[in-house]
Amino acid sequence: MNKIQLKNTLPNVFIHRDDMVSDIWKQDVEFEKGRIYLVEANSGTGKSSLCSYIYGYRHDYQGQILFDGEDIRGYSVSKWTNIRQCHFALLWQELRMFPELTAMENVEIKNKLTGFQSQEQILQWFEMLGITDKINANLGRMSFGQQQRVALIRALCQPFDFLFVDEPISHLDDANSEIMGRIMIAEAQKQGAAIITTSIGKHINLNYDQVFKL
Repeated sequence: MNKIQLKNTLPNVFIHRDDMVSDIWKQDVEFEKGRIYLVEANSGTGKSSLCSYIYGYRHDYQGQILFDGEDIRGYSVSKWTNIRQCHFALLWQELRMFPELTAMENVEIKNKLTGFQSQEQILQWFEMLGITDKINANLGRMSFGQQQRVALIRALCQPFDFLFVDEPISHLDDANSEIMGRIMIAEAQKQGAAIITTSIGKHINLNYDQVFKL
């Protein structure tokens, strides 16, 4: 997949608002493979909704969302399955992991399905992110910042054209944020992929090609 387009898209909840000022809602917007984007937003302006719409998780919007010129509203379940397996990787704001499993088990659930990353690479990421000692710890007993780092590793255990990260460093210090950014950039460049990151304040310091104000 090379391009995502939003055409006059607007969440249904905002339909009756006449004070909407946004670079994305009710605009013509393009996200292109190989580029890096930041979506800045205030709380309640639809930041997480944007990710959910593009991921096909929610459909409560007006307008169009197009993948390489095709309207996604007509996609079948099998089409969405292929997109999520091969084209989109997503780090949810709320992480959506299994607290009763260990950090490594959460990562392996995905990587055993895809077989995409080597064990050596996964262990290297754990080391880079300073959580090697948490590999066999139950996720539910880890801090949210530690869980965010595990969630990134899991998100990278698949092929993708677009990597979506929704407030990925909300609970991280600057040092770990920088490391996370380097890992994301390296993997995106390896795959020729785009990165779309969202923020309501603190964001990864990347060399963004474009910044949108939601």
